[in-house]
Amino acid sequence: MKDDQSRKLILLLQKASQFNHLTGNYTKKQLSERWNDVGEFRIQRDLYSAFLISNTSETLDSVDVSLCNAQWNIFLELHNIEIERLKHSTNKTMRWFVA
Repeated sequence: MKDDQSRKLILLLQKASQFNHLTGNYTKKQLSERWNDVGEFRIQRDLYSAFLISNTSETLDSVDVSLCNAQWNIFLELHNIEIERLKHSTNKTMRWFVA
């Protein structure tokens, strides 16, 4: 990966938890904020960031919103399954992520 691409990707990674693919807006959040409101859904911040990062443009400098929209329903289903799994985990650290 070229240095310029690396810098673009690092900037995208740093801002992923702030982006809302439905509105196109960035909203700065505190690290203690574990949940994002995305449309009518309450989404765990780290899982949403991973979703956004997995749907980047080919140039790695932005989120591909149309790809996000195409994958959104699948993500929601998998997100909800994972949240339920984490809620019932015997590991306190894992439960903290969904508290």
